[in-house]
Amino acid sequence: MSEHQNSEIITKQKIDKAINLLKEQKPKEREDVSDREAIRKMRRYIEKLTSNKYGYTYDEVSEMLLGLGINLAGSRIKYLIGELKKSSRRRDQASDNGSSTSGQEATENQKEEKASSEAEETPVNSKKGKSKKQLLASEAAT
Repeated sequence: MSEHQNSEIITKQKIDKAINLLKEQKPKEREDVSDREAIRKMRRYIEKLTSNKYGYTYDEVSEMLLGLGINLAGSRIKYLIGELKKSSRRRDQASDNGSSTSGQEATENQKEEKASSEAEETPVNSKKGKSKKQLLASEAAT
């Protein structure tokens, strides 16, 4: 019961050709996608429809999609849109790691605002553990 009786001899050259053929293959386009991926692709259009300008609810969008055989509840659509917003915000924050000058300025402004608000929260007479910026901010606030 040998499986190799009808097969040809496999040479190193054939293996090299096979490897090249396999390397060149592109990913197959899948017919089915997850609900998360579907909402990711439709996100901008759903957000447009549910904006104040258009005024549709997520349930109404759900009904529209149901007519096309996409069975997602309005609450599920809303949840997935929220998740996509969160993940894109995290990605934006990670990419803004101070690479642009406007991002650096915004970060510095946030630090200064935080320092001045911390200075306002702490009693003015306590100078222990404060940086020069915080001390200056607390003096300026008084």
